[in-house]
Amino acid sequence: MKKIMIAGMGGQLGFELARTSADASLLVAPKENELDITDRESVNAFVSELRPAVIINCAAYTQVDKAESESEKAFAVNRDGPAYLAQAAKACNALLVHISTDFVFAGTGGNPLRTDDAAAPLSVYGKSKLAGEQEIARVGGDALIIRTAWLYSSFGNNFVKTMLRLMNERDSLGIVADQVGTPTWANSLARVIWQLIDLDARGLYHWTDAGVASWYDFAVAIYEEGRAAGLLSRDTEIKPIKTSDYPLPAARPAFSVLDKSSVYALTGGKPEHWRTNLRKMLSELR
Repeated sequence: MKKIMIAGMGGQLGFELARTSADASLLVAPKENELDITDRESVNAFVSELRPAVIINCAAYTQVDKAESESEKAFAVNRDGPAYLAQAAKACNALLVHISTDFVFAGTGGNPLRTDDAAAPLSVYGKSKLAGEQEIARVGGDALIIRTAWLYSSFGNNFVKTMLRLMNERDSLGIVADQVGTPTWANSLARVIWQLIDLDARGLYHWTDAGVASWYDFAVAIYEEGRAAGLLSRDTEIKPIKTSDYPLPAARPAFSVLDKSSVYALTGGKPEHWRTNLRKMLSELR
């Protein structure tokens, strides 16, 4: 069996990776007290003893606004952790699969962002994630980096589940309408990760579900699909607002739709539309 180590198994992507993995894979998911990716010695000791064929790094500091005041912690997890994992993977000839983000881009344009477009993160979170990518490249070895965006799942905390809770509590919600990207079901990302591993992919790729939406569009879809699924029991008005109407500590990219053509070319397939996958996820919750 192919031994695969997953760092950050406790999150929503780790959950989806576990339930979509092939029977021929042996998944090893160290707990936090067994592996601290910000500790070089801890990483080296765990990986050298396990000697996995693949290391998938789902661990990340993802509190975008809090990162503005906790930059040291964000960089420790998002830059140093990937560097240590890359070094350990290289030492045992393992493939490192690292998950990155659309936040590495400024998002000031209007065309889908390609893997070779210049990165220019606006936030500490984005800068720390870009630094993690750069550290992996510096270390060398076999690596696969996948940038994604707007992840949600039936497991863990995310925008969809927050919206469902608020819609069951409030008569109206104001949702930002001038930030555009693509909602992505973590289950579909997990399936693509396994596919890329099976295809021996290396390098940098982008993956999200298909389609485009603002956060406002996403919220309206959650409301409509949530009502249809019987998950919402009251009327809630969804109002579009501007980013400037809801100021937050961290700046967000205004347009972060990712170009996925390189994955299409490699796999021969295309993603399902984000609303189709939203419906599937809400069916699970129901």
